[in-house]
Amino acid sequence: MSREVEVAIIGAGSAGLYALSQVRRHTGSYLLFDGGTLGTTCARVGCMPSKVLIQVADDFHRRHHHAAMGIAGGADLRVRGAEVLAHLRRLRDGFVEGVLGSGRFYQGEHFVPANVRFVDTHTLETADGERVQARRIVIATGSRPVVPAPWRDLGERLLTTDTLFELEDLPASVAVIGLGAVGLEVGQALARLGVRVTGVDQLTRIGGLDDEAVNATALEVIGEEFPLWLGTGADVQRTTDGRLAVSAGHHDTTVDAVVASLGRRPNLDALDLPAAGVGLDERGHPAYDPHTLRIENSDIYIAGDCNAERPLLHEAAFEGRVAGYNAVRDEPMAFRRQVPIAITFCSPNIATVGTRFSSLAAEAIVIGESPLDGSGRARIIGEPRGLIRVYAEKATGRVLGATLFAPQAEHLAHLLAWSIDAEQTVADLLARPFYHPTLEEALQDALAHAAKQVNTPAQDWPTGLRPLD
Repeated sequence: MSREVEVAIIGAGSAGLYALSQVRRHTGSYLLFDGGTLGTTCARVGCMPSKVLIQVADDFHRRHHHAAMGIAGGADLRVRGAEVLAHLRRLRDGFVEGVLGSGRFYQGEHFVPANVRFVDTHTLETADGERVQARRIVIATGSRPVVPAPWRDLGERLLTTDTLFELEDLPASVAVIGLGAVGLEVGQALARLGVRVTGVDQLTRIGGLDDEAVNATALEVIGEEFPLWLGTGADVQRTTDGRLAVSAGHHDTTVDAVVASLGRRPNLDALDLPAAGVGLDERGHPAYDPHTLRIENSDIYIAGDCNAERPLLHEAAFEGRVAGYNAVRDEPMAFRRQVPIAITFCSPNIATVGTRFSSLAAEAIVIGESPLDGSGRARIIGEPRGLIRVYAEKATGRVLGATLFAPQAEHLAHLLAWSIDAEQTVADLLARPFYHPTLEEALQDALAHAAKQVNTPAQDWPTGLRPLD
């Protein structure tokens, strides 16, 4: 059996659905393929269930502030792990249902519940031999957790985000191996819920940080909640009683489970891209234009986690729309990329915005710095430890990027991203209102520190004021 369509979309996750939203605007000749579990990675096993776990953990952690505030009884609060996870799954299932909606994308002649591989540049084939010819194809196959081969026989004691949220109860102890965004979030949340957590990473940085000053502050604060073994890879072995022995350098411990948080691998290996004439690099990834999402000069587009560039939902949404729009055009249109923004929802939040610190030339920038211990608002909410660093162009004061370890940095990061997109300077931002008392005032302090170092012409009036024309 063979069919012909204008557009075929491989993958019904976030990027695939956003691509579909554009394709459906222009043609009814399309097919959407997905042979996996529907509902998107974010809603099922990613950003949404993890944030439920974090919220419960943070709420419980607040009990440590109760006595100082005159609230009695905090010491008597208890965690019922099974009920925490049941609550998480109830909310998670609601998020998934919201994605699935009425099922209109997953029913009828336009949806094929099967995985496919390339036969040639324009032909796809399902496992049962059905072939589809498409003028253009969008690859949006997502990604899966990385699990080292030696660990794959550890059975149910090896957890990833695909399995962690399905536990019936919280384990007594875990080692979280890999302290990027996901590992740091999960590790701190479990520790705050009473699980004995050990964090391990072969790097000496956590949360994707590349600014050593911010990293040092984060290590000091988060290291007080659970031990961090950094700079050495982990070895995991079964013990005679069925538990797991974890060692890294001169450290060792025995735990009930290991959470593997080592990143995600694009789901490209089963597509047989070489059959489509697509060249692959040493990682097995194709070359593509990040502004059109087109692979080389082919009629194939790639969007979302599977291109391994910016594996975040808002980026998948952007890329899906670009790929879907271009898949119904004779010539692809190039679109300006969004300002990079990444947030780790540990407490305090870690956020990076704009150009990363390690990519900036030290001699061409100024750094505005603001420790959180000077923020009255941070002291009021009980989180007076952290650091904000803003990077600006020395010659003009234009804001280039920032790294934040601060409470509610998720909001401050968005303000900075929008400012960078608008090519605003530190002086432009200082002319905006900063309400008191807010955490935004800590950002104001960092901007003011940067402004004093910028090589712009001196002015007689105070920084932050704008004379009338």
